Amino acid sequence: MEIDYQHIKVIGFDADDTLWVNETYFREAEIEFCNLMAEYETPNKTDQELFKMEMKNLPLYGYGVKAFALSMVEMALEISNFNVSQKTIESILNIGKNMLEKPVELLDGVEEVLKELSKKYRLILATKGDLLDQERKLEKSGLTDYFHHIEVMSDKQEINYSKLLNHLDIKPSEFLMIGNSLKSDILPLVHLNANAIHVPFHTTWAHEQVTEKETNGKTYKTISSLRDVLNFLN
Repeated sequence: MEIDYQHIKVIGFDADDTLWVNETYFREAEIEFCNLMAEYETPNKTDQELFKMEMKNLPLYGYGVKAFALSMVEMALEISNFNVSQKTIESILNIGKNMLEKPVELLDGVEEVLKELSKKYRLILATKGDLLDQERKLEKSGLTDYFHHIEVMSDKQEINYSKLLNHLDIKPSEFLMIGNSLKSDILPLVHLNANAIHVPFHTTWAHEQVTEKETNGKTYKTISSLRDVLNFLN
């Protein structure tokens, strides 16, 4: 089914793994954490248990590096039966700090696409995560001036997007969301009768993965590179 984008007036962009690298750093941190816990449990088991801890803590801590670091500390205490050393706890905290200090690595074609689209459309950034961390990454990215509005959301479900669109007085039919996560960036907008373009990243957090049943019959476009957006909108 061919999708008509002629009526689009506002384009929303996800940030992490759509504009810049993010998930890669989490995967590297998980490996480092599992290595620290190697004397207590196998890396595979530690990784599985850490994910369970993150899901358990998600309603309390939300998303982001700080929430991840707290879950690592709690997991270390649990796996070690509270025998983990203070030095190891310090090492875990340093994993989190190092993640927060990572450079912002823009994905291919990002600034070119934003510069071109900003000539014709109103652009907004709609991302979830820790406010301070997302503000820091946005500042480092040098992309701030391309966006008319920046929203750091506690979550990205239909109700969150609905509130955002209502607040900005945007009709769903005139809104296009672009992002890497089917669960967070695509399906909620499709359910609101808005438009969405999926740009997959090479790795996806387990929490963001969806089943074929969830995407079956849903109308959205998938492209391999952000640059391809220009083919549909210009």
